[in-house]
Amino acid sequence: MIRKPSVLLCAYGLAVLLLQVAATKNKVKGNQGQFPITQNVTAIEGGTANLTCRVDQNDNNSLQWSNPAQQTLYFDDKKALRDNRIELSRASWHELSISISDVSLSDEGQYTCSLFTMPVKTSKAFLTVLGVPQKPQITGFSSPVTEGTMVKLLCSSSGSKPPADLRWFKNGQEIKDVTYAKEEDLNRKTFTVSSTLNFRGDRRDDGAVFSCRVDHESLNSTPQIATQVLEILYTPSVKILPSTPVPQEGQSLTLTCESKGKPLPKPVLWTKDGGELPDPERMTVNGRELTINILNKTDNGTYRCEATNKIGQSSAEYVLTVHDISNTLFPTTIIPSFTTATVTSSATITTCTTTSAAAINTPDPSTLAGQVGPDHALIGGIVAVVVFVTLCSIILLGAIFGQDIKEPI
Repeated sequence: MIRKPSVLLCAYGLAVLLLQVAATKNKVKGNQGQFPITQNVTAIEGGTANLTCRVDQNDNNSLQWSNPAQQTLYFDDKKALRDNRIELSRASWHELSISISDVSLSDEGQYTCSLFTMPVKTSKAFLTVLGVPQKPQITGFSSPVTEGTMVKLLCSSSGSKPPADLRWFKNGQEIKDVTYAKEEDLNRKTFTVSSTLNFRGDRRDDGAVFSCRVDHESLNSTPQIATQVLEILYTPSVKILPSTPVPQEGQSLTLTCESKGKPLPKPVLWTKDGGELPDPERMTVNGRELTINILNKTDNGTYRCEATNKIGQSSAEYVLTVHDISNTLFPTTIIPSFTTATVTSSATITTCTTTSAAAINTPDPSTLAGQVGPDHALIGGIVAVVVFVTLCSIILLGAIFGQDIKEPI
């Protein structure tokens, strides 16, 4: 009788133990389907980072966010760290989302979302903070630059993370042949990048716009640009333009001295054959123009225009040859001349010969340069002369024979 209660008590304890083991197994089996899910986040320095932790199956277990220093930020909907930049976005059994405003580089690191099951389950999310590059600056030279000297343009930008890219442009066209360097800033988190452009100053670069552009993923397709307009000083370039290509006697001639330079050349100086202009009354200078009135052969010679600025001096020459106006060709005409001849029959008749003006005037060789084949005008003239002489001979013979018939036999 004493053993029966003991047996019943042992059986009851065993049954309770088995039920606890089964309940524990079921709970563990249910917890195996509960996992927090997070994603890595990238934010721009000064912007906002959003951290989200989701659980598809949750048996009313708590969620928690902690920072890289393992400080609790939020436990469910309860704020644990006094930081006004950190705010709760959403809190439920299936999601815990927070936001960090005005993100700094020190906020970068690995954040942990914890699901308080048995055991506690965690998921990691890495926050990457992009350092925004500062506006680039162009240094390394003093403007203006004299033509022929070496020009060095240095473009630099600091504060980028990761290191930014620098690109050079000249009047909108990219320049490829440049040097690039980067170095770590004192905070050991951001970088300073620089690029150098070397070239020799040329007058064609005067007024050219050189641009340095910073490209970085934090700029959201709006790159920062620095520009520099280049000013080049150079010696004058001179050219003389005549008002007529063939100056002739009696005409007027104007020579224009076209000079370009930077700074703008002073008033030009005109000389003839290395000396002053010999006839100031006929040769007048007005600004950059030299006008010679009533040209004659004494005006032949070499005229020189000289332009000067503070960089240097340059000149150009024009050789003047005054052409005789009588050399101009006139239209060809037939000029008749009459002579008399005495015949033995004492009959006097008038004969005529012809002289062509073309034989008098000397033809311009340039008008014959392109002729090919026989000269039809010359052949026609010869035929006309032959016909005329034949007619004159017939008239003369008719007069002789007519006189012989009238004489008595």
